[in-house]
Amino acid sequence: MGDNAQKSKQKSIDPTVDFVAGTIAGIAGLAIAYPFDTVKVRFQSPQTSDKYRSTLHAFSTIVREERFRGLYKGITSPMLSCAPLNGLVFTSYRFFMRLQLKSADDEPTIAQIGLAGVGSGIVASLIACPIELIKIRQQNIIDRQPTARDVALDIFRRNGIRGLYRGLPATALRDVGYGVYFATYEATCRYFSRHPPPSSESPLDCSSDGKQHADHSSLLSEVESEAGALSWPVLLFAGALAGVNGWFTTFMFDVVKTRMQSVDRRPGSPELHAASRGGRSSHPYRTTLSTIVHSYRTEGMSVFFRGLSPTLIRAIPVNMATFGVFEGVVHLLS
Repeated sequence: MGDNAQKSKQKSIDPTVDFVAGTIAGIAGLAIAYPFDTVKVRFQSPQTSDKYRSTLHAFSTIVREERFRGLYKGITSPMLSCAPLNGLVFTSYRFFMRLQLKSADDEPTIAQIGLAGVGSGIVASLIACPIELIKIRQQNIIDRQPTARDVALDIFRRNGIRGLYRGLPATALRDVGYGVYFATYEATCRYFSRHPPPSSESPLDCSSDGKQHADHSSLLSEVESEAGALSWPVLLFAGALAGVNGWFTTFMFDVVKTRMQSVDRRPGSPELHAASRGGRSSHPYRTTLSTIVHSYRTEGMSVFFRGLSPTLIRAIPVNMATFGVFEGVVHLLS
């Protein structure tokens, strides 16, 4: 029995491998998703929203006017933040899950998974907010290719550290969608798998009595366990459905966040002058609430779904890349 326990321990996944695989998979997913994100931001930003008629027109116009690299404008800061952001999400998810479970061996409910996801999303917004702000400012500059460093220093000089956290409440409200994403993914996997994954494929810990126990507080442990139990089409479907649900439920706040972060808080900023409609001197994008009210009054309810199409289109290729790279790296390093 001791030999079996030792073998099972060797099969359990090293947390470092989990983290490295998750980070590399996140970078791969970002590389595929980013052109769609640039189009989304251009649709949402008040300075550029009137420039494009459709997703295809936006892609062709950006490539024609700014060349292909225009679709990747601002990707540096999200790339550099992949590791710390993933680490914060994984750590905070484990923390919020352990607050709810008596033991890591206990299988969580879908509601508990959703709550842990909500908590990890709100915590992750502390890193995501300044990164997204710098990215959005770069994506909105059409006539040149500014660096992330130049944009960040310019924001800091004009508004201080507070300026880098402009739009934090809207970012946190958007990232509440992590809860919907994780809950949808897990619910879909459970629907297609009524039994536990095969012992030879799942990242389980083995106690001295030879019984296997899954660490349900570990996000990557759960993903790897499901990857060993379900077919690739099911996993891709679960990921795509989770992505659609996660974005759809909080997409309104993504629009609000983009509009707030596209302009400075200062009433006289050049970005605000370009973004303001009707020549108003007041600041329509001052707060989350004022942005919602102004956007609805001037452009109607449809404004809160602007850029949704490219966001949903990217769900399948991004999940294919993310899952494929994650599994490949895990098997390569294990």
